[in-house]
Amino acid sequence: MKLLACLMALVAAGGCTAMNKGYSLEPGKVKIFNYETGKTEEVEKIIKSDDEWKKLLSPEEFKITRFKGTELACTGIYDKNKEPGVYKCICCGTALFLSEAKFDSGTGWPSFFKPVSELNILYVEDNSFGMARTEMMCARCGAHLGHVFDDGPKPTGKRYCTNSASLIFVKNK
Repeated sequence: MKLLACLMALVAAGGCTAMNKGYSLEPGKVKIFNYETGKTEEVEKIIKSDDEWKKLLSPEEFKITRFKGTELACTGIYDKNKEPGVYKCICCGTALFLSEAKFDSGTGWPSFFKPVSELNILYVEDNSFGMARTEMMCARCGAHLGHVFDDGPKPTGKRYCTNSASLIFVKNK
């Protein structure tokens, strides 16, 4: 079953590339839950040009986060990570998921059943490739993270299927 999921992912590896290419966040402020302080804060959205992002990200990170790409299943560095810590946005450092919410979905991508806070995730309808899905993006910088599905475990029933290349993992001290 896992091999089948990986093979299907290879076929769909371009997943979201260039989907909603013109989508952009408007400059301004956004409320984010700051995991370190435990408080909701109003912060500036992070808006950068493609050239600025290219200087900060690897080619794969850029393709996935800025142009809605998808890494190949079973290739991401965090799919099998079981260390305690927090997963943050690779682009802006916003805390997105805790290791306690991570589970092995068998899909080949890191999967979580809930985010650190709903404030930190932006949800966008995605009807590309003849599928009705919900894209998830970082609410602060607009980075594409992956998709949310309704086939996850309790207590939420959600599966936040996330590209490793959109995350940076910070191990608990």
